[in-house]
Amino acid sequence: MAISILNRNPKANLALSRRFANLSLDRPLIMGIVNVTPDSFTDGGDFFDADAAIKHGLQLLQEGADILDIGGESTRPGATPVTSDEEAERVLPVITELAKTGTLISIDSRHADVMGKALAAGASILNDVTALEGEGSLDVAAQSSAPVILMHMKGQPATMMDDPSYEDVVSEVSDYLAQRIEICLAAGIAKERIAIDPGFGFGKTRDQNLQLINNLDRLVELGCPVLVGLSRKFGKHKEPKNRLPESLAVAIKSVINGAEIVRVHDVAETRDALAALRYEGA
Repeated sequence: MAISILNRNPKANLALSRRFANLSLDRPLIMGIVNVTPDSFTDGGDFFDADAAIKHGLQLLQEGADILDIGGESTRPGATPVTSDEEAERVLPVITELAKTGTLISIDSRHADVMGKALAAGASILNDVTALEGEGSLDVAAQSSAPVILMHMKGQPATMMDDPSYEDVVSEVSDYLAQRIEICLAAGIAKERIAIDPGFGFGKTRDQNLQLINNLDRLVELGCPVLVGLSRKFGKHKEPKNRLPESLAVAIKSVINGAEIVRVHDVAETRDALAALRYEGA
């Protein structure tokens, strides 16, 4: 018998028998981050070299990652866009090699041509910060069988944190994601292929992030698995790589409130923290 505090909270997961990307959601899934970029906000340059990125991805798998999320363009606040050709050049060798392990690979991209090339190279999931609003992105998703992750972002990375304002951040994020779900359904993307991401830090202040964490049940009600990307985004008084306690705290809070996928840099520590929420016994 398995006892979990996740099942005792009215805001917790509503349908633990569901699956996403053919993975069971009976426990929270861990998505490990592989940034093949020189300028990501917490680890820019650490894994810019393809060999270093591949080695890092293999390490995250050893630590317990269920999915590897590979990106070649930083979308941090103030980031400078890169061409889709440059983005593809960064990620394709890494995807090709890591896909040989049989693990699920997610391509973190907002460009349709990169999505298509990544799927051909072995990626299985499309993770788009623009919720498939980019030219051709919806078509790529609809014509594939790939699960998709739709994220809310207010504005563009270069300017999204200039003055993020909402009348009701929870309602506005929920309404936007509900609309994007409907658009995907109309395009022929089945609902079981869709996960949603409130986009923490993407045009949102710390207080707005906290409002979303505390009201994740509103997003759970949309009927798709909720992914949260909170890793190293709290604790701004510290260097990003020193924000592990804050990252674990908000990850646990989010899972208790209904999140089913956590996107993180620190896979082993997150795995252990989430395991502490469950008791496996006879």
